[in-house]
Amino acid sequence: MAQARQMRALLARPEMVVAPGAYDGITAKFIEQAGFPAVYMTGAGTAAALGYPDFGLVTMSEMAANAGALARAVDIPVIADADTGYGNELNVTRTVYEYEMRGVAGLHIEDQVSPKRCGHLDGKEIVPREEFVAKIRAAVAARRDPDFVIIARTDSRAVAGFDEAVARANLALAAGADMAFVEATQSLDEMQAVPRLVTGPCLLNVVRGGKTPDIDMSAAQAMGYRLAILPSLLFGAAMEAFDAALVTLKETDAPPSSAGAPAIRERFRRLGADRWDGLRTQFRDEPDRAAAAE
Repeated sequence: MAQARQMRALLARPEMVVAPGAYDGITAKFIEQAGFPAVYMTGAGTAAALGYPDFGLVTMSEMAANAGALARAVDIPVIADADTGYGNELNVTRTVYEYEMRGVAGLHIEDQVSPKRCGHLDGKEIVPREEFVAKIRAAVAARRDPDFVIIARTDSRAVAGFDEAVARANLALAAGADMAFVEATQSLDEMQAVPRLVTGPCLLNVVRGGKTPDIDMSAAQAMGYRLAILPSLLFGAAMEAFDAALVTLKETDAPPSSAGAPAIRERFRRLGADRWDGLRTQFRDEPDRAAAAE
């Protein structure tokens, strides 16, 4: 089943979809192997993997290429960050083309001024309502697969207030978006209000240490959210693990103990080594079989 169709099927279920954030093939595979139904391609993590902060420095082609790499790595749907759509309606149209043809299940486009910033940082700027809604209309018109999920993200809470964020979310849904993403609500009351006031399915961005209060997944589902993304879950865990391993090496002149760590063969097995090993010899005896049949 195509990833977009899988995502639609997941969203039709009563359970909220939980999609941890991945930034490369290995993090995507680990999310799938842990039993989660979907992967979220984090823009912040993608930027970090290229050595940049989440300041809108990554191009559309770099983001689309990474989204495609994640989609190839797993059999579950990938929802991807597409920042501002990388320009006006023309650029948004091409962005949808590029993401969709790479097998991604859907994307979100936001109303920040480019270059954007992480949604949980101060100093954001937003475009006028009309420009945002036009981009959403363009994204909806550009998709070839009607199952491809268009998510409208508004960062206006931090700039113009909560009421404006709700209004923009509803305008985007009226323009054809499949889901609304009100970024960085600033209290539990606001978080609870979004699914009540927004007239369509809502996404919740769970960022520990960000603007939005911490919440567990069952509470988010009880509020009425249909999709929860956790963009920094593995990115943050990786940074901590990297620092710990490097400090150990620096201070002890030896790498950390391998006790309890998977052996090298097991590491490769997690990345699909068994399948690739099978391909080494699968086709080699075909001439012999043909000769025997003659």
